[in-house]
Amino acid sequence: MFNSLSYLFNTAIVGIFAYIGVIILLRISGKRTLSKWNSFDFVVTIAFGSILAAMLLSSSTSLAQGLVGFGLLVLFQYLLTWIAARSSVIQKLIKAKPTLLLYQGKIIDSAIKNERVSEGEILAAIRANGISAIEDVEAVVLETDGSFSVIKEKASDSDSAFKDVQGYNSDRSKVIVS
Repeated sequence: MFNSLSYLFNTAIVGIFAYIGVIILLRISGKRTLSKWNSFDFVVTIAFGSILAAMLLSSSTSLAQGLVGFGLLVLFQYLLTWIAARSSVIQKLIKAKPTLLLYQGKIIDSAIKNERVSEGEILAAIRANGISAIEDVEAVVLETDGSFSVIKEKASDSDSAFKDVQGYNSDRSKVIVS
């Protein structure tokens, strides 16, 4: 039922140092490492958990090996985000575009089908923003991290925040609502 005390002691010591090492590496890597997730962030975070589990529970994985693994993941994540911030080609490869799901109170059926989003999810996002009528919503956008942005009304004639949104064109007559 219980391993020997030496195994438990080893797990406790490795756990303490692994925790300290992870905190240091995450502080060095910056805010971006644990920001809202895209698919690459998700994979890295899951890999962090896997490495930590191996360090704590496997006697064949040393503390040093685990910390090197963490360090490599942080380095790769840093390099990928650094390159993506400087290259639109790389950014397009690793990040999805935000998608317009609702425009001027009308759901865009083709967009919700393509993004595999239900009408109920859109309605929930609208309600979560304190809005009771779909007709009062200017737009709902599915963001790159999977969250919904609900825009109640445009405060000005500018639509500059929509410039990267898939399905939106500044010429409002070209927005496809079906």
